Amino acid sequence: MSEGSSRPPSALWVYSLLVLMVAFWSFNFIVARVALQEFPPLLAASLRAVFAGMALLPLYLWKGRTLDKEPWAAKDIPVLLALGVVGVTFNQVLFLLGYNRTSTTHAAIITGLLPLQVLTISAAARIEQITRPRVLGMMVALVGVAVLQLARGGGGHPPTLLGDALVFLSGTTFACFAVIGKRLTAKHGGLTVNTFAFLGGGTVLLPVIAWQLQTFDLGRVSMAGWASVLYMAIFPSAVAYVIFYYALTHLPASRVSAFGYLQPLMATLLAVGLMGDQISGTLVAGGGLVLTGVLLTERS
Repeated sequence: MSEGSSRPPSALWVYSLLVLMVAFWSFNFIVARVALQEFPPLLAASLRAVFAGMALLPLYLWKGRTLDKEPWAAKDIPVLLALGVVGVTFNQVLFLLGYNRTSTTHAAIITGLLPLQVLTISAAARIEQITRPRVLGMMVALVGVAVLQLARGGGGHPPTLLGDALVFLSGTTFACFAVIGKRLTAKHGGLTVNTFAFLGGGTVLLPVIAWQLQTFDLGRVSMAGWASVLYMAIFPSAVAYVIFYYALTHLPASRVSAFGYLQPLMATLLAVGLMGDQISGTLVAGGGLVLTGVLLTERS
């Protein structure tokens, strides 16, 4: 992912990275359940953000300054850190707090609204236009998400209105992060933006970790619990965010976020392979609608 290259990457390369990003996010639904069995949600979200910042910092120190399109100055730091509070602190804390209070089915459906949130905010910021073909494609994909997910059980976690609302707000903060961050990425580069975001977001959460550890014993956490938090920090956070912003330098925000519609489909396929879920006609129909909607949105 050479951001400093003057030669634009092929569409196949960018789209392949986006599929990998969605795969990381999809598997996160399964891994997050493991983490929430062993950590309080607020502590899990805080550790995730801090570990992601720690993972990105060495990479930035090695390559970040050479990839910067325009070196950042002291005046840029408050904006970059504030972006991290919105896109990392609020996003990840709200997601795990909400996911702990709702079913996997509801969380997946609400997460499927992300492209609509990104497009709406982009249109409000006069960055992109909402056209009828785009709306049609997104609505078809959203129907596919509903068909796909409503046929699944809640995985033993009954949904609540509060949980659904928190997951929706989590998506809204990420949509703001994507739209605002696109402009900063065009100026500084994705690695710089994400390193500052996770370091800033993680720093804000350090007092939360200290507060949580007053009543929580880390010694009782199993290896699986630690592995789940590390996975959430490295792959769906650090790596996926870098891919997301790399793609944003070559594609419109709504087109990049449209790949989020593949997340419920991938999560279901992972559940079939790892948790013994059965393939049904509903799975095939919902998956077909999701892919059709992504194609319609992409062609627009």
